[in-house]
Amino acid sequence: MFEAEITKFFSTPVLWLLLIIVPLLVSARFRRIYPSRLLLVLVTLPAILSLLVAFEPVFIKALSQEQSFWTVLLLVLVDAGIFTIAFADWLIIPSQKKFLAERSAMKIASIEQKHHVDISVSNLGRSSFFVDIKDELPDAFTSSRESFSLRLKGKSRATSHYTFTSNKRGKFLLKNVYLRVRSRLRLWNGYYQLPTETEINVFPDLKQISEYEILARTNRLSLFGVRKTRKIGQDHDFERLRDYNQDDNFKNIDWRTTARRQKLTVKDFQSSQSQRVMFLVDCGRMMTNRAGDISLLDHSLNAMLMMSYVALRRGDAVGLITFSDRIHNFVPARTGKNQMNHLLHASFDRHPQMVESRYDEAFLYLRTRCMKRSLVVVLTNLIDEINANQLQTYLSSLVGRHLPLGVLMRDHQIFDSLDMSGSTGGPHDLALYQAAAAADVISWRQQVLSDLQHQGVLSLDCFPEDLTASLVNRYLEIKARHLL
Repeated sequence: MFEAEITKFFSTPVLWLLLIIVPLLVSARFRRIYPSRLLLVLVTLPAILSLLVAFEPVFIKALSQEQSFWTVLLLVLVDAGIFTIAFADWLIIPSQKKFLAERSAMKIASIEQKHHVDISVSNLGRSSFFVDIKDELPDAFTSSRESFSLRLKGKSRATSHYTFTSNKRGKFLLKNVYLRVRSRLRLWNGYYQLPTETEINVFPDLKQISEYEILARTNRLSLFGVRKTRKIGQDHDFERLRDYNQDDNFKNIDWRTTARRQKLTVKDFQSSQSQRVMFLVDCGRMMTNRAGDISLLDHSLNAMLMMSYVALRRGDAVGLITFSDRIHNFVPARTGKNQMNHLLHASFDRHPQMVESRYDEAFLYLRTRCMKRSLVVVLTNLIDEINANQLQTYLSSLVGRHLPLGVLMRDHQIFDSLDMSGSTGGPHDLALYQAAAAADVISWRQQVLSDLQHQGVLSLDCFPEDLTASLVNRYLEIKARHLL
């Protein structure tokens, strides 16, 4: 009786399935090796026929005894052959210890700018294998290539290249490089995780600074969006001699030097220096809206850094205060090239928060930390009357002691709703009501800007993507008119 039960147990399909599945699970758990689709296709049909023959004899009753014998023998040989080939192919595939990965990338990247990365994978074994390489990237990164496929020879090293773009600032850690190694017969795939940690600091847009520098040297800043500002009066502090450009004033030509060099030469004069610029950047809930792929705060920081670079080149001192419901960072106003590094490190890891901004704390902090007359640039956004009244009150309180400049950013959805070209004018036309609401909001914004102007506060109202050029132009206009 006991022997019959044992025989019945060993003849059950569950046991055979366990004998097949358990080795696969052990292989996946300890060696990270899994069967490929090709192996599953090769195994499926013979396995089904073998199970039907072994556990459903009705399928072979129609055959004679000799035919049944050869059928069973053929199935056994096919199964044994597939198992032998698959097992031999499984033994050949290398383990994770046979591979090393290295990632080479600059630790500093710019938001919405391409960043180059090199991934090198070394094969320490003697045999060559086809491998697929994939880098682990944060959700904020968009890669130019998802993965790389190549043949990695024995005792060799291969390097792959790709670029990524980040739509978010801050510190990011790239931890692993994932490797899929294909066996010789493509029956097995080894999935390996190679630890390769690289820290990437994504800063606001830095490449615009180098573009500005190149255009400034060739006197083509109009391509950057910077207008040529007409100066009221003239700065008479001589700075240097340089070659004549097409847009230079004939009055500045130095005729003696021109005669000596046999080339038109003009004089450059220094503008007023050692003036101060203080930025107050709002990091509250009003800066969480997005324009394009980045937030309003990202646009503000890009514009702030660009204007800071221009101001530092002109000899002015630049400082920064970031705030929301509290003060986050304070960079005292200083001159020099190192000041750009202080501004960058104070702002690159700052993100908008869903809290109400405390203008009172920000302006009180400014009053206690900045005693000398400065151009105070407040970068924020207005969406309700409460914040608008607070901003008007505190900006107007600076008039006389400082030169305040309020920078507001427009919302594309509101201004685009004014377009009534697609409206039918019907009583239930939704576009008509949207346009009326948008007109009311825009009229309110214009009233706020008009009130600021009447109180002696400078203002700038533009779309986020135009903020950088508009802010630099306004700064150059203030310098040219000697308002500071």
